[in-house]
Amino acid sequence: MRVLLVEDNDELAAAICDRFRSDGHAIDREADGRLAAELLSHKQFDIVILDINLPGASGYDVLRDMRARKDHTAVLVLTARSEIDDRVVGLDAGADDYMVKPADFRELAARCRALARRGSGDASNLFVAGDFTFDRGARRASMGGTDLELRQREIQLLEALISNLGRVLSKEDVADRIYSFEEAPSLNALEQTVARLRKKLEATPVNIKTIRGLGYIANVRES
Repeated sequence: MRVLLVEDNDELAAAICDRFRSDGHAIDREADGRLAAELLSHKQFDIVILDINLPGASGYDVLRDMRARKDHTAVLVLTARSEIDDRVVGLDAGADDYMVKPADFRELAARCRALARRGSGDASNLFVAGDFTFDRGARRASMGGTDLELRQREIQLLEALISNLGRVLSKEDVADRIYSFEEAPSLNALEQTVARLRKKLEATPVNIKTIRGLGYIANVRES
């Protein structure tokens, strides 16, 4: 799950980023509303966690700009504004969810997972194909009850591919979904991660194919 946090409180932002990274998600942070809007105009994320009271431009302005551009990225508003009128304004502006500070980070992460599932058309954290199971919440993949012992980056890659079954993702698209800006990965590193994951999935129904010149596609083998 690739997340953009738009929050001007440094302490809170650091705590949220630490939580999401420890859960195995790629997260970037922007403190200015205007800069966040510019970033969102040319970069894709799975989830945006958006404060309202921001320098540069308000969170409402950022949100309205996204929706005016037909950007359907899931947005969770996280703000100290707790009045019903504020929630109504946020939801009517295009927010998918709304939480009031101080928020429990476990609930925040769970709501983001729910929004990500909704975006990929899944109703559950569990992806099951035959004896293969991938639990997005637990960040665990198993075959016949045996843990596949995937590394964090492999889990991120698997989640991205399973969320886009049957769709070709370019190497750049995949990298954007699993690495934050600070990590600046090489495509060679991505290829190595794909190779490791493919090997660990050999005994499962999940198959990762390389489409030369285009990227990668994951599908489920028929039994």
